[in-house]
Amino acid sequence: MTVLPDNGFSPAADFPNASHEQWQRLVGTVLRKAGKDVPDDAAESMLSTALEDGLATRPLYTAADGVAGTAESTGYPGFAPFTRGGRPEGSAVSGWDVRQRHDRPDPVRANEAVLADLENGVTSVWLSVGAAGVPVSSLGTALEGVYLDLAPVVLDAGADFAPAAHALLRLYEERGVAPEAALGTLGADPLGHAARTGDHAAIDGGMTAAAELARLCAERHPGLRAVVVDAMPYHEAGASPAQELGCSLATGVAWLRALTAAGLPAEAACAQLEFRYAATADQFLTIAKLRAARRLWARLAEVCGVGGAGGAQRQHAVTSPVMMTRRDPWVNMLRTAVASLAAGVGGAEAVTVLPFDHALGLPDAFARRIARNTSTILLEESHLGQVIDPAGGSWYVERLTGELAAAAWEQFQDIERAGGQASALRDGLIAERLGATWEGRREKLATRREPVTGVSEFPLLAEPAVEREPAPAPPSGGLPRVRRDEAYEALRARSDAHLAATGARPRVFLAALGPAAAHTARAAFAANLFQAGGVEPVHEPASVDAASAADAFTASGAAVACICSSDALYAEQAAGVAKALKSAGAQQVFLAGRPGEQRETYEQAGVDAFVVAGGDAIAVLSGVLDRIGVA
Repeated sequence: MTVLPDNGFSPAADFPNASHEQWQRLVGTVLRKAGKDVPDDAAESMLSTALEDGLATRPLYTAADGVAGTAESTGYPGFAPFTRGGRPEGSAVSGWDVRQRHDRPDPVRANEAVLADLENGVTSVWLSVGAAGVPVSSLGTALEGVYLDLAPVVLDAGADFAPAAHALLRLYEERGVAPEAALGTLGADPLGHAARTGDHAAIDGGMTAAAELARLCAERHPGLRAVVVDAMPYHEAGASPAQELGCSLATGVAWLRALTAAGLPAEAACAQLEFRYAATADQFLTIAKLRAARRLWARLAEVCGVGGAGGAQRQHAVTSPVMMTRRDPWVNMLRTAVASLAAGVGGAEAVTVLPFDHALGLPDAFARRIARNTSTILLEESHLGQVIDPAGGSWYVERLTGELAAAAWEQFQDIERAGGQASALRDGLIAERLGATWEGRREKLATRREPVTGVSEFPLLAEPAVEREPAPAPPSGGLPRVRRDEAYEALRARSDAHLAATGARPRVFLAALGPAAAHTARAAFAANLFQAGGVEPVHEPASVDAASAADAFTASGAAVACICSSDALYAEQAAGVAKALKSAGAQQVFLAGRPGEQRETYEQAGVDAFVVAGGDAIAVLSGVLDRIGVA
């Protein structure tokens, strides 16, 4: 490699610095050429992407946006306000904790899976215990052969957290693990359990029992944490990033109040908390969320008199169940890869990659292998952990972190004004706000402005379904559990039932007009749309006209039809083809595209509806299945 001498020459020296205003003028010129009547100073907002919580991603960020990301405001890795990470070394020494979840209720088979994971790269075990997992009495069997002084154990026992925790503590003692060598989290989370089940009456008693565990850990087990501040129930109920953070902060404050009231100093109380957040495939929002969470918690800890490293938030990131799909589940590998990358870059100390078949039931060995190897590849091949705070200094990330922190602080203040997290859950404030947020997102999913690959976009009707052993029923009765694919999944289930009953799926005939160059784009759009609802497109023959459309439709076995072509050919042939399709018995005739001034002509000829990009796909597809009698 040739090293150029340092002679003070800069390759950019002869080029003048471009101003922000110059960039705006150039962008405005391009937009006006594209037919957008927009002044230069509004060009930037037109190219911005709206996010939840009133935030937006702008097309350009400059050094001015990074002012909030200077060392004075963000600190350094391992120092308050911990925006850049809770440890000075980040993940550079040992990477993040690769934490695998296990939900299998059979303790013997659970033990086999646990050992296989630990032997192949997993560094801690997240074990479901109690009603939705391994029986408390069989905890020892599930952890047989596990070196408990090397592999941290994280319990998820819901209402059974106290007996599960004591069973694990007895196990440490029976196996000769010194109290100071025990590692993991006992998983006390009565607020999160109440959020999932609606059992608010058990919160006070649960927090009292958890406080006793926390005091025991603080006195005898420095490597154990008693409490989980779990934001997953709120994320899984449709919360925005700011709402998820607001709920976690309010829950954390509730725990500080309870633990200090039980006699723990504030710093010792902070040390008993582990925070759990969702990591999504929106990598920058995930990075910003984890950074904002640390900044906000450091501020709360400071107000409570906790300084230094005591204000660093311990974070466990879990790839989002909301984004996991049941159809074409292989795409979940890509979603979880991006999410785990974001979790690592965002500074989470522990990362759980849910297996790609998580939404289908209990994962098989292959799915668990892919899940754990996702972190292994990021750490060992991509060397992601060797960079401390890789997102630090990015003008976009720093700006987004600050804006998200401000939005989350408002959510936290609203919850505190309502009496705290327990009161906000009991009074329905949390459910109401999360429901409103999800309703807005549901609209984006229905109109495919938020596409779901393999479900609302590029579905494969002929792909065999992936079958898995059913998982234990999770806690229910409180906040709902939502999924991005739920509306489309309901449609596909109706199609599956029709296939099982009749031997064929509901069909739509694509009446393509003219040559391929004229109809391919809209025919592909229509096929994609109808398949998202389980309606099989029939595009045979490749092209029809008014004379051949009726016979082709009859031969297709379809009940509805969609005319596809260019606007020019629509003007010439669409009316005649629509009449022919109606005469052949088409129960519903669609036209792909906007009708413009020809709407009345097309409707009089028999076109019932127009399918366009940005239209309500769920409404269209539900109407088709209803029309042709698919239950």
